[in-house]
Amino acid sequence: MRAFVLTAPGAYEVQDLPAPVAGPGEVVVDVERVGVCGTDMEFFTGAMAYLHRGHSTYPMRLGHEWAGRVAAVGEGVDPGLLGRRVMGDTMLGCGDCRRCLRGHQHVCEKRREVGIRGGQAGALAEQLAVPASSLHALPDSVDAVLGALVEPGGNALRAAQGAAARPGDRVLVLGPGTIGLLVAMFLRAAGAEVHLMGRTDDSLSFARELGFTHVWAQDSVPDLPFDAVVDASNAAHLPERALELIEPAGRVVYVGLAGEPSRIDTRTLALKDVTAVGVLSASPGLDATIGAYAAGSVDPRPLVAATVGLDEVGPVLAGERPAYAGPGPKIHVDPRLGGTRT
Repeated sequence: MRAFVLTAPGAYEVQDLPAPVAGPGEVVVDVERVGVCGTDMEFFTGAMAYLHRGHSTYPMRLGHEWAGRVAAVGEGVDPGLLGRRVMGDTMLGCGDCRRCLRGHQHVCEKRREVGIRGGQAGALAEQLAVPASSLHALPDSVDAVLGALVEPGGNALRAAQGAAARPGDRVLVLGPGTIGLLVAMFLRAAGAEVHLMGRTDDSLSFARELGFTHVWAQDSVPDLPFDAVVDASNAAHLPERALELIEPAGRVVYVGLAGEPSRIDTRTLALKDVTAVGVLSASPGLDATIGAYAAGSVDPRPLVAATVGLDEVGPVLAGERPAYAGPGPKIHVDPRLGGTRT
């Protein structure tokens, strides 16, 4: 099979590799669609913290936002999975530790992460082997495009839930990228009055195209009481800004990660009686995200600007957008396309 392999910072190859074989408890999936994520770009540059902490090493195969169809099952796996359309959880806990046994496998100290951590190969390939226990079935109404948006959607759903917004509550989302826009979509579906703050004219214009009317540049956020603020950015200064903007007794949610440490004044946190929520993983939100997509209450398809083949992944990771790409923030990969762009 063909697979995209990152061999060193900024160095990559599309290689012909042996097709995976389903071991006990595993399935092999024919990959239909993969999302390119900011984490993938950090691995491309070599900035990703896991590289410096020994959790990840080159060469590696990226790709943790994926959807496909089960092509083979290993020993002990229900053969009824054959042919099923699925997506998979990124976080693979050990299954035996206290955290896993309490249902928190996504924060297992010994976890592997598909395409990210512990040598678990990712989905930027024609086929992928994963534990059957990590699969989530996709209904017919959730196509491959939506299926590959379930993983980022799960993170966004958990962030929206962390805001605990009731109908009519005013929520500010910092950062109108993929996660921020998905958070805004889930909040809108819950009846909240959603505000978005961004940095570039293009991102703000695209947010308006999605129907969000309360869209602000960083220096023009109105002086309003925000019941919740969600930081979905990668800017180191915005966690503190979120705390400044939140209404006393409100909630701040941190789902974005900066490349350098962020600082907040915990005196402000306490004196404003604020609840702070951190979101690491989509794992607890995957099924609910699939349900929202299937019901049509959230439709993130417009976020996908272009779909490329494996041969075009390198330039995308280097920050190049295909010339024909639409305004959305997300690039998808179809490993079956070869070098064809669509």
